[in-house]
This record gives sequence, structure tokens and C-alpha cells, in this order.
Amino acid sequence: MEIPSSFRLMGQSYSDGGESSGAFSDCNSDCSGEIPYSGSPTSSSTASSSGLQRILFACAADYSEEVVRSLVSDLESPSVPVESQRLAAMELRLLAKHSPENRLRIAAAGAVGPLVALLSHPDPLLQEHGVTAIFNLSLCEENKTPIAAAGAIRPLVRALCTGTPTARENAACALLRLAQLDELRVAIGRSGAIPPLVSLLESGGPRAKKDAATALFALLASRENKLRAVEAGILRPLLDLMADPGSNMVDKAAYVLHAVVEIPEGRAAAVEEYGVPVLVEMVETGTSRQKEISVLSLLEICKESAIHRKMAVNEGAIPPLVALSQLGTKKAKEKVPRRQPHLQPCSEFRPRLRPHDEVTRPDLRSYCGCWRWGGEKERDRSEAEEDAVTIESTPK
Repeated sequence: MEIPSSFRLMGQSYSDGGESSGAFSDCNSDCSGEIPYSGSPTSSSTASSSGLQRILFACAADYSEEVVRSLVSDLESPSVPVESQRLAAMELRLLAKHSPENRLRIAAAGAVGPLVALLSHPDPLLQEHGVTAIFNLSLCEENKTPIAAAGAIRPLVRALCTGTPTARENAACALLRLAQLDELRVAIGRSGAIPPLVSLLESGGPRAKKDAATALFALLASRENKLRAVEAGILRPLLDLMADPGSNMVDKAAYVLHAVVEIPEGRAAAVEEYGVPVLVEMVETGTSRQKEISVLSLLEICKESAIHRKMAVNEGAIPPLVALSQLGTKKAKEKVPRRQPHLQPCSEFRPRLRPHDEVTRPDLRSYCGCWRWGGEKERDRSEAEEDAVTIESTPK
């Protein structure tokens, strides 16, 4: 992915995008309800006090391989009641949650195949336990390839579309873990994961939105997946989240958007969805991290289009860029000059200055013009008109 190296995500190094390690945190093991609630299927006769004791014990202890194999056998046997399978799946899920060693032990005992089979089970709670157990197992690097080899990707995508809210969240996290393997990233996208992740980003709960954004960020390391995300309409929910500080998703959405605008289709869609005003506002009023990533996205959008540069200037981008280059953090000061080595004055375009902007800054005049990158010839109006046609014809 063309994402930059100055930050790390999930153990991978990138460049040019500012510190996103704080914007994204890797999915931890599941934190959904562990003890059956009153009236749930697992609080029936088979999940009585003895069953609850086994579950509580699973939270704190390492099981022997014999016990793990017994649980796996319960999942595989067609004669075992659904209630008992729920309990076995829950115990495996909790064992994998609370012990890294157990994740390896469970996989070695042959649990991956039966747990993957649960991903397509018609019982919603059993499917949820299966999804979450697979996610917990995927926290172990050595388990990722066996999980994918067992055919988990497509049923995880189905669970992402039709599962319980918890199953959808944990399916997103499981796909995120698998997407950390380069060879699986494209396969996950081709299996149809991008549209439901975009849907989760748009309409899910707070945790679901965060899980979806993190999974999308990992998947968008592939250009093919970036195009799928644009076609799935990712720009609108991203911009809505960026414009809503109360969502607690501004940073994550901004980094995902930066990944999307690295392709021409993403830049065109960002402009169509009125992304330039949102980015300019973030450069002006956002946190240091938000300013830095918004500058990178804004420059990405503007670097090859005179029309896009005019939009940014008319939205008042120049004064906050000047302020960022003069008064921002050391990292921010480095980004603006490095990305725009020659911003030469041009009388054709003038910025829209706001009343509180200081027009007397020494180098403001050098910024008040058409944005031009070093070595780039100013393009004539016919080329700009071609850009406008491209923007209109590019699918969202």
C-alpha cells in the first residue's frame, strides 16, 4: 500500500501518513458477554450451574489437550444437542481468549475445521460463538493460514452480513487479522467483504464502526480493494464521521480516507461527496494528527488537478496551511514544505480569506495562488475541463 512509514499499524510499518498507531488499535480478544444472560439458550438445563462453573473455570485455567479434544468432539458429533454444542463452542472461545498458549493448543487439537463449520450454522448463538472463537484463534500468528485454509473467509463474510451484532463485529475483527497476511488481502476483498464492512461503518454501533474502519484500513493496502471500497460508497460515511467529533471516529475515518484517495477513483469520489471542505476544516480546526493526515489527503486530491486546487483555494485552504507550516508541530511543519516545494503566485485563483485570518504573515502571498508542485507546468483551461468530465463520469 502506498501508505507512509512514519507510523505503525498491527506490526507493519508505513510512511508519510503521520502517527496512526493512536488512531487505530488492533482488535483485542472478544469482550462481548461471557456469562449467559437469564432466559438465553445457554441458560437452559444443559447450561445449569455446573455448566457455568465450567465456563468460569475456562476463564482462568489452561485445559489439558484431552479436554480440548473432548470439546472439539462435541462440535463434530451430529448426536450432540445444540445446547451442548453452544457450551462447547463457548468454552473453546473463552479458552482462546484468555491464553495465547491455548490458541495454539486448540488449533493443534483440530478445532479449526469444526469451528469454521459453525460459521454457517443456522443457530445464531452457535454461529456467534464460532465466529468469536475463530477471531480469538486468529490472534495467534501461526493460526491465520490454517484458518484461511479451512475455508473461513467466505463464511466470515456471510456472518458479517447476516449474523448477530456481536457476530458481525467479531467477523470484522477476524477478517482484519487475516488481512494482515498479504496473500489473503485480495482474496478477502474478492469474497465480498468490502460492501458489508462499509455498511457496518455506516450503520453499526460505536464498536462496530471502529472494527469496520480498522478492517477496511488493513484491506485497503490493496489497490483492488480501494476500488471496491469506492464502488461500495465508502466516501460518504467516512466524511460524515470526519465531520462529527462526537463519533470518536474522526482519526480512524481520516486515515481510511487517505488510503482511498491514493487512487484516481477515490480522489474523484471524495470531490463529488464534498470532501474538500471537510478536509480544509480539519486542517484549520483539527488536532495535530488530524491536521497532518488531512493535509496529506488534500494534497493527494489536488496534486494532479487544477480544478481541485481551485476548489481547495476557494474553500480557504491557504491560510490554515500557512499557519500549519509556521505554528504546527515539527512533524506538521515538515510535511507541508516537503509536499509542496514550490507554491508559486498565480493571479487566476484567489483564496477566500476568513475575517480572523492574518493576511500580514510574511510568506502569505507566496501561498495565495494556484497550487503548483515543483517541476509541474501550469495546465491550460482545456485540461481543467477534461478533469471536470472525469470527475462527473467516475462511478462512486
